[in-house]
Amino acid sequence: MRSPLKDERRLEELRRPSLTLKWTFASSFFFFVVFTIFAVITYKSSINLYVAKERNDIEEVTYQIASLLANENEPLDLKQAYRALRLGSTDAIKLVDMDAIQVAVDPFVAKIGNPEFSLFVYNLEKEVVLKTSQENIALQQTDPSNATIEVINNKEGFLLVQPIYSKEMREKIGYIQTFYELTAFNQFQKRLMSMLILLEVVSLILSSILGYLLASYYLKPLRLLRDTMEQIRKKPQDDIYMPELETNDELADLAEIFNEMLDRMRSYTELQEQFVEDVSHELRTPVAVIEGHLNMLNRWGKDDPEILAESIEASVQEITRMKTLVQEMLDLTRAEQVDVRHGHERTNAKSVVNQIVNNFRMIHPEFVFTLDDDLYTEKIVKIYRNHFEQILIIIMDNAVKYSTDRKEVHVSISSNLRELEIAIQDFGEGIPADDVSKIFHRFYRVDKARARTTGSNGLGLSIAKKLIDSYKGRIYAESQLGAGTIFRIFIPIVSLDEE
Repeated sequence: MRSPLKDERRLEELRRPSLTLKWTFASSFFFFVVFTIFAVITYKSSINLYVAKERNDIEEVTYQIASLLANENEPLDLKQAYRALRLGSTDAIKLVDMDAIQVAVDPFVAKIGNPEFSLFVYNLEKEVVLKTSQENIALQQTDPSNATIEVINNKEGFLLVQPIYSKEMREKIGYIQTFYELTAFNQFQKRLMSMLILLEVVSLILSSILGYLLASYYLKPLRLLRDTMEQIRKKPQDDIYMPELETNDELADLAEIFNEMLDRMRSYTELQEQFVEDVSHELRTPVAVIEGHLNMLNRWGKDDPEILAESIEASVQEITRMKTLVQEMLDLTRAEQVDVRHGHERTNAKSVVNQIVNNFRMIHPEFVFTLDDDLYTEKIVKIYRNHFEQILIIIMDNAVKYSTDRKEVHVSISSNLRELEIAIQDFGEGIPADDVSKIFHRFYRVDKARARTTGSNGLGLSIAKKLIDSYKGRIYAESQLGAGTIFRIFIPIVSLDEE
């Protein structure tokens, strides 16, 4: 029974953020970081390109204006500056009122008519003689400079100063100063920033929704696996399995592996239960026999040497039987777990069969053991050597035990491309047709009275069958009553590619 502390801990685990939410958060955060980097790069690139273009435009216009003014030979004043600019332009003009004098400047000089562009022409005394703006801006410096961003009259813009030298006299005749306000640039910058922030918010929302939907879809098998495991935890005796998934991916493999592990665990549990049940059932008789003898000795038989000896002999015989039974039950249980311990073992079949036959010839000299070996070369079979020997010993031992007058056993060994075939034939009493299909069952004995005299518990053939099945082999019996029995064993051979 689960304690309240464990139940509370279980509820806390179930309240933790689900993998779907974690996946959604992770994907959204990743997309947010990627889009933020992209937005920053886009913003910086756009601003830099815009600023570079505006700087290039103002420098180009300023240098062209300076070139026009350099055509004059006298120090610059209003008329000379006006004449130089007018003669250098053939387009429509723009009028600017300056000290009641109408000054004409064409759109090229005024940066294609852009009101944010201001031109100031200064004489050698640094006095304004011509301008395209209603505001006055003092000459900031006399040395030539590139376009730099400055704040003048609370306005941010590009400022560029260029001294004017006469092309003929090679003397300084004045200065020009251009100022280009960045009002449009600032508006563009704000709009771009707002647009990128809006796009990032929208993309974050959409990525969260899409991430949640994808996470829910792809993690659905995991939730199903979790629910199945929870049902198994609550009701371990129920026949519950993970439903088959059609995703054809690692999750489908996981579900299949989980079901296989579940089958194996349940089979091990059934084996343990069957082991306890079989042992308790089979040990009941020898325990009862020993108890009966001990009670008889306790009452009156201990004073009779003949009865005492008989009881001791019978008790020792039953104890020996119990030891054999327990060992065979352990062998049977281990046979169910062959794929875990010895799934990759390999054995030379020809040498092992010859060894077992020779051993039986030595142990039972009264029998004739005939070996028909059709293997011209050694064959390697997919089985653990000890188990291979155990199977052969069980079958041949039965052949010896159940032989009658004709004490002869025939063994033949052959193979095809996939399997090794071993046939073991005795000439004993045979098995009734109705019992042939049952001889591999646990504790099944064709003749229970004779089996007790031979010391058999009815587990040998069950052990051999389990071992052969565990190695993906086959075994079956052919018998005729009064004529003997043939056991045919098939074990997989290691192919050339596997070698």
